[in-house]
Amino acid sequence: MSQQVQQPSAGQHSHAHPHPHPPQPAQQVMPAPQPDPNMQARIDADFKPVDLAVGGPSTAFAFCNTHKLEKCKQCNVDFTALNRVSKILVTNPTLRCPPPPTVVQQKLSQAVANMKDEGNNLYKLKKTREALSKYNMAASIAVQRPAWESAAILREELSTVVSNRSAALLDLGDYLGALVDAETVISVRRQWPKGHFRKAKALVALGRIEEAIDAISLGLQFEPNNTELSGYMLELDKQLTSRNQQNTEEKSVPVTSS
Repeated sequence: MSQQVQQPSAGQHSHAHPHPHPPQPAQQVMPAPQPDPNMQARIDADFKPVDLAVGGPSTAFAFCNTHKLEKCKQCNVDFTALNRVSKILVTNPTLRCPPPPTVVQQKLSQAVANMKDEGNNLYKLKKTREALSKYNMAASIAVQRPAWESAAILREELSTVVSNRSAALLDLGDYLGALVDAETVISVRRQWPKGHFRKAKALVALGRIEEAIDAISLGLQFEPNNTELSGYMLELDKQLTSRNQQNTEEKSVPVTSS
């Protein structure tokens, strides 16, 4: 009776006696990348030691060491933005640092929307001062977005809130404040027609009709079929024509000497 000899499989030894194995090559460790010398020089030139204290949840928040304030004029420090980022990272421990720009703080967006809606409801009820307070709060929340988020989100939220605030200031007789807010809207969201409309309304209140017409004309360049802008342009043309006629009549009145 013949015995079947099992052949060794690939990678197996064909003999059983012990023998030394060759040493495995050591795993190469990649050296740490060296900092760019120009960038390092700029960092060193701008570096200023700051005397600070840490505290708060997870000891992740900075304060001035003398007065334990987040923003201190006497110590000339402001850790507001830094602590805002720390709060986001502490409350979201699984968040990558820095997160991708697609990560959006939904709670912050909801807070802006809620505050703006409260302001809109108060404005409809003619409670303009109360509405103004809500718009101020909504704007202060909107600008708290961390730098890694898409700037388009900040522009959209902030421009809408500040546009509504411009309307409230106009109703309260603060025409310069309304104009400043309208200019802010245009600066962050230039192609949005509402900013140009708000600017024109404020300029008319200040008696600057020609500039208001220019503002509407610019807005129509971005959206030629906007009915709000085109309708207001017709109204401004009538106002300007009426004012010019009145000025002409006043100049044509003969002056009688006594």
